[in-house]
Amino acid sequence: MKVPMSSPHISDNDIKAVTEVLETSYLSIGPKNKAFEEAIATYAGTSFGVSVNSGTSGLHLAVISTGVGDGDLVITTPFSFIASANCILFERATPVFVDIDPHTYNINPALVKMAVEDLVSGGKAADRWLPEKLKGQLNGGKLKAILPVDAFGQPADYDPLRETAEKYDLSIIEDSCEALGAEYKGKKAGTLGDVGAFAFYPNKQMTTGEGGILVTDREDWANLYRSLRNQGRDVFDAWLNHTRLGYNYRLDEMSAALGLSQIERLDNLLEMRAQVADWYNQRLHDLEGIQIPQVAPTTTRMSWFVYVIRVVGSIGRNHLLEKLNEVGIPSRPYFTPIHIQPFYMDKFGYRRGDYPETESAGDQCLALPFSSVMTEEQVDLVSATLRKIVQSA
Repeated sequence: MKVPMSSPHISDNDIKAVTEVLETSYLSIGPKNKAFEEAIATYAGTSFGVSVNSGTSGLHLAVISTGVGDGDLVITTPFSFIASANCILFERATPVFVDIDPHTYNINPALVKMAVEDLVSGGKAADRWLPEKLKGQLNGGKLKAILPVDAFGQPADYDPLRETAEKYDLSIIEDSCEALGAEYKGKKAGTLGDVGAFAFYPNKQMTTGEGGILVTDREDWANLYRSLRNQGRDVFDAWLNHTRLGYNYRLDEMSAALGLSQIERLDNLLEMRAQVADWYNQRLHDLEGIQIPQVAPTTTRMSWFVYVIRVVGSIGRNHLLEKLNEVGIPSRPYFTPIHIQPFYMDKFGYRRGDYPETESAGDQCLALPFSSVMTEEQVDLVSATLRKIVQSA
């Protein structure tokens, strides 16, 4: 039995939706994009949705809309996919990392509060939170925003984050690229900050192949995103006239059509993923040396993006990964912390020991095969194999 790491859930209706677009004259931004944006905004409960060609593109535009620029600071997490920090660098600003909660793997709100207070105070207090190469060298840069990440499909703890942001007049950019459909205290992920970003890569809860969407209640920001994604054209610009510096971040009509078809059954896709996670939980909860995912009390709906275990026994995460691979079962370290990626170490002077909780999670977390099309028999195979490896060790 083969077990893929991940698989998109593509239906006959999905294929038909894409094929129908190819029979029209709209292949770039057209009616499918507009309908898809409205469907996502309605699902999330926001006034506006703006499609883009990736979650990374969406995060970049969100950073621009908050006024972040040269030398400014944005607080974010080092335990994430690298795009959530790179999007800050795109605007020549600096990501200021804050360590995570070891149970949810999301940014720690208490540490965020401390970091904001110190960064606003400046001087040696601010230096506590800055990388080695930036200590004492802020040069007038201002703290502008907080960018939490809803890791693995679980929302960060937004009430204390929002309290800190409001006190110091900071924007919140919600990286919900892994958490479409999740809920925090009954409120949908993506709506917990000033702007939220979703992504639809093939391993996500739903897919458009590539693609993403920004959701917000701010009409001025929504209009800005529409301009920026389309080479800086505004709605009033004539053909090939441009109001501002923009980008080619457009989502094509075929991708939008696929997304429009997929969102019609999104809740069913989420339920299927929850079932796979439950199968894993049932089989692994009592396995010594393995911690199954923990869902916080504030998470009233988990949107399972990946199924990540934590290897805390003597066997070691990497050894377990190798043994699974030997028998043909794929798995992945999830995540490699951003601050110890070579580029960040070279640019900022980060080193191991800077963020202990993040590094511990980075050394111990392992993503198992997971998707909405995964069968119970496949989960049985993965779980039984994992149990055998752990117990024999």
